[in-house]
Amino acid sequence: MSIPLSPKIVLVTGGSSGIGLEIARQLVQQGNHVWLLARRPDRLAEALETLQAERVRPDQRCGMVSADVGDPVQAQAAVDQVIRETGLPDLVVNSAGFARPGYFLEQEPDFLHTMMDVNYWGTLYITRAVLPGMVARGSGHIVNIASESGFLGLMGYVGYTASKFAVAGFSDALRAELKRSGVRLSIVYPSDVDTAQLEYETKFRTPEVRALAPLRSVASPQVVAKAILKGVARGQYVILPSFDSQFMFFLTRVLGRAIYPVLDLITGLLWKNWLRKNKEKI
Repeated sequence: MSIPLSPKIVLVTGGSSGIGLEIARQLVQQGNHVWLLARRPDRLAEALETLQAERVRPDQRCGMVSADVGDPVQAQAAVDQVIRETGLPDLVVNSAGFARPGYFLEQEPDFLHTMMDVNYWGTLYITRAVLPGMVARGSGHIVNIASESGFLGLMGYVGYTASKFAVAGFSDALRAELKRSGVRLSIVYPSDVDTAQLEYETKFRTPEVRALAPLRSVASPQVVAKAILKGVARGQYVILPSFDSQFMFFLTRVLGRAIYPVLDLITGLLWKNWLRKNKEKI
Protein backbone atom coordinates (compact mmCIF):
# COMPACT_ATOMS: atom_id res chain seq x y z
CA MET A 1 0.00 0.00 0.00
CA SER A 2 1.35 3.46 -0.89
CA ILE A 3 1.53 6.27 1.62
CA PRO A 4 -1.17 8.94 1.36
CA LEU A 5 0.16 12.17 -0.08
CA SER A 6 -1.64 14.57 2.25
CA PRO A 7 -0.97 15.98 4.73
CA LYS A 8 2.65 14.85 4.86
CA ILE A 9 6.12 16.31 5.36
CA VAL A 10 7.97 16.44 2.05
CA LEU A 11 11.56 17.28 1.14
CA VAL A 12 12.36 18.07 -2.50
CA THR A 13 15.96 18.49 -3.63
CA GLY A 14 16.54 20.58 -6.71
CA GLY A 15 13.33 22.25 -5.62
CA SER A 16 14.10 25.78 -6.76
CA SER A 17 13.23 25.13 -10.41
CA GLY A 18 12.12 22.62 -13.02
CA ILE A 19 10.55 19.28 -12.14
CA GLY A 20 11.43 19.66 -8.47
CA LEU A 21 9.64 22.97 -8.06
CA GLU A 22 6.57 21.76 -9.95
CA ILE A 23 6.34 18.63 -7.79
CA ALA A 24 6.62 20.85 -4.72
CA ARG A 25 3.87 23.16 -6.01
CA GLN A 26 1.47 20.31 -6.62
CA LEU A 27 2.20 18.82 -3.22
CA VAL A 28 1.57 22.16 -1.51
CA GLN A 29 -1.73 22.42 -3.39
CA GLN A 30 -2.65 19.05 -1.87
CA GLY A 31 -2.08 20.43 1.62
CA ASN A 32 1.36 19.00 2.42
CA HIS A 33 4.22 20.59 4.36
CA VAL A 34 7.00 21.07 1.81
CA TRP A 35 10.68 21.90 2.16
CA LEU A 36 12.88 22.89 -0.77
CA LEU A 37 16.59 22.11 -0.94
CA ALA A 38 18.94 23.62 -3.53
CA ARG A 39 22.25 25.47 -3.70
CA ARG A 40 21.27 29.03 -4.63
CA PRO A 41 19.53 30.95 -1.79
CA ASP A 42 18.15 33.62 -4.15
CA ARG A 43 16.32 31.14 -6.36
CA LEU A 44 15.21 29.17 -3.32
CA ALA A 45 13.68 32.30 -1.80
CA GLU A 46 11.70 32.99 -4.99
CA ALA A 47 10.51 29.38 -5.14
CA LEU A 48 9.50 29.45 -1.48
CA GLU A 49 7.37 32.55 -2.08
CA THR A 50 5.58 30.64 -4.83
CA LEU A 51 4.84 27.75 -2.49
CA GLN A 52 3.65 29.94 0.35
CA ALA A 53 1.22 31.71 -1.97
CA GLU A 54 -0.35 28.38 -2.91
CA ARG A 55 -0.93 26.96 0.57
CA VAL A 56 -4.46 25.68 1.10
CA ARG A 57 -4.38 25.48 4.91
CA PRO A 58 -3.27 28.10 7.43
CA ASP A 59 -1.18 25.56 9.35
CA GLN A 60 0.83 24.44 6.31
CA ARG A 61 4.57 24.81 6.77
CA CYS A 62 6.89 25.51 3.86
CA GLY A 63 10.61 26.04 4.21
CA MET A 64 13.92 26.12 2.41
CA VAL A 65 17.48 25.10 3.07
CA SER A 66 20.50 25.95 0.94
CA ALA A 67 23.02 23.13 0.56
CA ASP A 68 25.14 21.24 -1.94
CA VAL A 69 23.71 17.72 -2.03
CA GLY A 70 27.01 16.46 -3.43
CA ASP A 71 28.68 17.27 -0.12
CA PRO A 72 27.84 14.61 2.51
CA VAL A 73 28.24 17.02 5.42
CA GLN A 74 25.94 19.63 3.88
CA ALA A 75 23.41 16.98 2.84
CA GLN A 76 23.20 15.59 6.36
CA ALA A 77 23.00 19.06 7.91
CA ALA A 78 20.16 20.01 5.54
CA VAL A 79 18.13 16.93 6.44
CA ASP A 80 18.83 17.50 10.14
CA GLN A 81 17.49 21.05 9.83
CA VAL A 82 14.25 19.89 8.21
CA ILE A 83 13.77 17.22 10.88
CA ARG A 84 14.50 19.70 13.64
CA GLU A 85 12.12 22.37 12.37
CA THR A 86 9.28 20.31 10.88
CA GLY A 87 9.84 16.60 11.47
CA LEU A 88 11.11 13.55 9.64
CA PRO A 89 9.96 13.65 6.01
CA ASP A 90 7.36 11.17 4.84
CA LEU A 91 8.28 11.73 1.21
CA VAL A 92 11.68 12.67 -0.23
CA VAL A 93 12.09 13.57 -3.89
CA ASN A 94 15.69 13.52 -5.12
CA SER A 95 15.33 15.86 -8.08
CA ALA A 96 18.64 17.74 -7.99
CA GLY A 97 20.41 17.15 -11.29
CA PHE A 98 22.88 18.63 -13.73
CA ALA A 99 23.70 17.88 -17.38
CA ARG A 100 26.44 19.29 -19.60
CA PRO A 101 26.59 17.34 -22.87
CA GLY A 102 29.46 17.26 -25.33
CA TYR A 103 31.99 14.90 -26.86
CA PHE A 104 33.75 12.93 -24.14
CA LEU A 105 37.29 13.82 -25.21
CA GLU A 106 36.41 17.52 -25.37
CA GLN A 107 34.84 17.75 -21.91
CA GLU A 108 36.72 18.93 -18.87
CA PRO A 109 36.97 16.27 -16.16
CA ASP A 110 35.51 18.79 -13.70
CA PHE A 111 32.17 18.74 -15.53
CA LEU A 112 32.10 14.94 -15.49
CA HIS A 113 32.91 14.97 -11.78
CA THR A 114 30.22 17.54 -11.00
CA MET A 115 27.54 15.50 -12.75
CA MET A 116 28.45 12.41 -10.74
CA ASP A 117 28.61 14.42 -7.51
CA VAL A 118 25.19 16.03 -7.92
CA ASN A 119 23.26 13.36 -9.78
CA TYR A 120 24.51 10.20 -8.09
CA TRP A 121 26.25 11.11 -4.84
CA GLY A 122 23.65 13.79 -4.09
CA THR A 123 20.89 11.20 -4.40
CA LEU A 124 22.83 8.75 -2.24
CA TYR A 125 23.74 11.27 0.48
CA ILE A 126 20.20 12.60 0.93
CA THR A 127 18.78 9.08 0.92
CA ARG A 128 21.36 7.98 3.48
CA ALA A 129 20.47 10.94 5.69
CA VAL A 130 16.72 10.30 5.80
CA LEU A 131 16.63 6.51 5.64
CA PRO A 132 17.58 5.55 9.23
CA GLY A 133 14.64 7.53 10.61
CA MET A 134 12.25 6.15 8.01
CA VAL A 135 13.31 2.57 8.67
CA ALA A 136 13.00 3.07 12.44
CA ARG A 137 9.52 4.53 11.94
CA GLY A 138 8.56 1.82 9.46
CA SER A 139 7.24 4.19 6.79
CA GLY A 140 8.30 6.66 4.14
CA HIS A 141 8.75 7.01 0.40
CA ILE A 142 11.87 8.02 -1.52
CA VAL A 143 11.63 9.09 -5.17
CA ASN A 144 14.81 9.18 -7.26
CA ILE A 145 14.60 11.19 -10.47
CA ALA A 146 16.83 9.47 -13.00
CA SER A 147 16.43 10.02 -16.75
CA GLU A 148 15.90 8.19 -19.99
CA SER A 149 19.71 8.25 -19.94
CA GLY A 150 19.47 5.99 -16.90
CA PHE A 151 18.59 3.00 -19.08
CA LEU A 152 19.81 4.04 -22.54
CA GLY A 153 23.19 5.54 -23.44
CA LEU A 154 22.95 8.59 -25.73
CA MET A 155 25.88 9.92 -27.73
CA GLY A 156 27.21 13.17 -26.31
CA TYR A 157 25.96 12.44 -22.79
CA VAL A 158 28.71 10.20 -21.45
CA GLY A 159 29.08 11.85 -18.03
CA TYR A 160 25.37 12.37 -17.53
CA THR A 161 24.53 8.83 -18.65
CA ALA A 162 27.09 7.36 -16.26
CA SER A 163 25.61 9.31 -13.34
CA LYS A 164 22.02 8.33 -14.14
CA PHE A 165 22.90 4.66 -14.71
CA ALA A 166 24.45 4.87 -11.24
CA VAL A 167 21.19 6.25 -9.82
CA ALA A 168 19.28 3.43 -11.49
CA GLY A 169 21.61 0.73 -10.14
CA PHE A 170 21.57 2.27 -6.68
CA SER A 171 17.77 2.36 -6.70
CA ASP A 172 17.39 -1.21 -7.98
CA ALA A 173 19.61 -2.62 -5.25
CA LEU A 174 18.19 -0.42 -2.48
CA ARG A 175 14.62 -1.35 -3.43
CA ALA A 176 15.36 -4.96 -2.55
CA GLU A 177 16.91 -3.98 0.80
CA LEU A 178 13.88 -1.91 1.76
CA LYS A 179 11.29 -4.51 0.80
CA ARG A 180 10.41 -5.50 4.37
CA SER A 181 11.16 -2.14 6.02
CA GLY A 182 7.89 -0.34 5.28
CA VAL A 183 9.79 2.27 3.24
CA ARG A 184 8.85 2.58 -0.43
CA LEU A 185 11.17 3.54 -3.28
CA SER A 186 10.40 4.81 -6.77
CA ILE A 187 12.65 5.66 -9.70
CA VAL A 188 11.55 8.06 -12.43
CA TYR A 189 12.80 7.99 -16.02
CA PRO A 190 11.74 11.26 -17.68
CA SER A 191 12.63 12.22 -21.24
CA ASP A 192 13.13 15.86 -22.23
CA VAL A 193 11.23 18.28 -20.01
CA ASP A 194 10.75 22.00 -20.68
CA THR A 195 12.97 23.40 -17.93
CA ALA A 196 15.84 25.86 -17.55
CA GLN A 197 18.19 22.88 -17.37
CA LEU A 198 17.05 21.67 -20.81
CA GLU A 199 17.52 25.17 -22.23
CA TYR A 200 21.04 25.22 -20.78
CA GLU A 201 22.11 21.78 -21.98
CA THR A 202 20.67 22.27 -25.48
CA LYS A 203 23.40 24.84 -26.13
CA PHE A 204 26.05 22.14 -25.70
CA ARG A 205 24.42 19.25 -27.55
CA THR A 206 26.46 17.65 -30.30
CA PRO A 207 25.20 17.96 -33.90
CA GLU A 208 24.33 14.26 -33.90
CA VAL A 209 22.00 14.74 -30.94
CA ARG A 210 20.48 17.83 -32.54
CA ALA A 211 19.75 15.72 -35.61
CA LEU A 212 17.55 13.46 -33.46
CA ALA A 213 15.23 16.35 -32.58
CA PRO A 214 12.45 15.24 -35.00
CA LEU A 215 12.09 12.01 -32.99
CA ARG A 216 11.77 13.68 -29.61
CA SER A 217 9.06 15.68 -27.89
CA VAL A 218 9.38 17.97 -24.89
CA ALA A 219 7.00 17.45 -21.96
CA SER A 220 5.85 20.21 -19.63
CA PRO A 221 6.97 20.14 -15.97
CA GLN A 222 3.30 20.20 -14.93
CA VAL A 223 2.44 17.04 -16.83
CA VAL A 224 5.60 15.24 -15.69
CA ALA A 225 5.11 16.19 -12.03
CA LYS A 226 1.49 15.07 -12.11
CA ALA A 227 2.48 11.70 -13.59
CA ILE A 228 5.21 11.26 -10.97
CA LEU A 229 2.87 11.97 -8.06
CA LYS A 230 0.26 9.67 -9.55
CA GLY A 231 2.87 6.90 -9.67
CA VAL A 232 3.91 7.61 -6.08
CA ALA A 233 0.29 7.43 -4.92
CA ARG A 234 -0.02 4.04 -6.62
CA GLY A 235 3.21 2.79 -5.05
CA GLN A 236 4.89 2.21 -8.43
CA TYR A 237 8.59 1.45 -8.45
CA VAL A 238 9.31 2.44 -12.07
CA ILE A 239 7.58 5.66 -13.14
CA LEU A 240 7.63 6.64 -16.83
CA PRO A 241 6.02 10.09 -16.97
CA SER A 242 5.77 10.65 -20.73
CA PHE A 243 5.04 8.73 -23.91
CA ASP A 244 8.66 9.10 -25.06
CA SER A 245 10.04 7.53 -21.90
CA GLN A 246 7.42 4.77 -21.95
CA PHE A 247 8.17 3.92 -25.58
CA MET A 248 11.96 3.90 -25.21
CA PHE A 249 11.80 1.91 -21.97
CA PHE A 250 9.60 -0.68 -23.67
CA LEU A 251 11.85 -0.78 -26.74
CA THR A 252 15.01 -1.36 -24.71
CA ARG A 253 13.31 -4.20 -22.85
CA VAL A 254 12.20 -5.83 -26.11
CA LEU A 255 15.38 -5.34 -28.13
CA GLY A 256 17.99 -5.43 -25.38
CA ARG A 257 21.42 -4.46 -26.73
CA ALA A 258 20.09 -4.86 -30.25
CA ILE A 259 18.63 -1.38 -29.81
CA TYR A 260 22.06 0.19 -30.37
CA PRO A 261 22.47 -0.86 -34.05
CA VAL A 262 18.93 0.40 -34.61
CA LEU A 263 19.70 3.76 -32.97
CA ASP A 264 23.00 4.01 -34.84
CA LEU A 265 21.19 3.50 -38.15
CA ILE A 266 18.49 6.05 -37.34
CA THR A 267 21.07 8.55 -36.07
CA GLY A 268 23.14 8.10 -39.22
CA LEU A 269 20.19 8.76 -41.51
CA LEU A 270 19.03 11.81 -39.55
CA TRP A 271 22.62 13.05 -39.34
CA LYS A 272 22.97 13.00 -43.12
CA ASN A 273 19.67 14.88 -43.44
CA TRP A 274 20.79 17.40 -40.83
CA LEU A 275 24.09 17.98 -42.64
CA ARG A 276 22.26 18.55 -45.93
CA LYS A 277 19.97 21.16 -44.37
CA ASN A 278 22.67 22.89 -42.33
CA LYS A 279 25.72 22.67 -44.62
CA GLU A 280 25.83 26.43 -45.03
CA LYS A 281 25.93 26.94 -41.25
CA ILE A 282 28.87 24.59 -40.67
